[in-house]
Amino acid sequence: MSIMQKIKCFIVFCSLLTSVPSIASSGKLLATPGVSQIEGSAGGGIVPWAQLAGYASDDEFSINGFCSRADITDYTLDVCGAQLNVFNRVEFSYALQQFDVPALSTKIEQSITGVKVRLYGDIVYSPLPQLSVGITHKSLNDGAVAKLIGAKETSGTDVYLAASKLHLGAVAGYNWFWNVTTRYSKANELGLLGYGSASINNASKILFEGSTAIFFSREVAVGIEYRQKSDNLNLGEQDWKDVFIAWMPNKSVSVTAAYLNLGRIAGANDQTGWYVSVTGYW
Repeated sequence: MSIMQKIKCFIVFCSLLTSVPSIASSGKLLATPGVSQIEGSAGGGIVPWAQLAGYASDDEFSINGFCSRADITDYTLDVCGAQLNVFNRVEFSYALQQFDVPALSTKIEQSITGVKVRLYGDIVYSPLPQLSVGITHKSLNDGAVAKLIGAKETSGTDVYLAASKLHLGAVAGYNWFWNVTTRYSKANELGLLGYGSASINNASKILFEGSTAIFFSREVAVGIEYRQKSDNLNLGEQDWKDVFIAWMPNKSVSVTAAYLNLGRIAGANDQTGWYVSVTGYW
């Protein structure tokens, strides 16, 4: 089954849940769910945020689908996925990544299943930041490349804690958003190069991630992201950074574009380029 067929099946299944009129989603303020992160969750492009995907309030469901593409110096990454928000309390997500490695004439495919639970608050209305905990289980469909370069495992599980807050009119009258995420992981390049190292007795590490943005209108936000990464394979894996602009014209769609600086990946230096993502909300 192809990547698009899997996503379509997931969306059709979730859409059955919205056949009951009382659970159609529209409860949140425009843009407050964020956009779609490359591992499937709601967030920025490279960092998951505390918000849950979609516009569901406490008595609604929300179903979303997205596709993203990152095109950098020596690689491309295509991701499609779907998200289900249940009563603004639990988010379920699925994403399928295809990482194109032209130098090896191969594509690395990874499937990611995620769950995020809102523990406290709301990014706008509560005095303290919204707080959520998430778990993502990732599995390579073919771990040959990961094993070849010394990874210990071809699947793994990340656990993260995210805090997010939107401050209304905080910067020269514009709304200011920030997010801090702490992750427990042993993934190599998000897991695309496997997990841990077969030659080093290494364990999962605590990693820090962050995002901040200014809303220049209700529909447009400009911001930056940072994601710390560990170098388990001694290939010079480096932290990721981006500058993004997100456009959310209504509660049905969002579009995100970004400039990426991903540093060194699998021995290849200066991996920079562009990223674009589109999410549809139901």
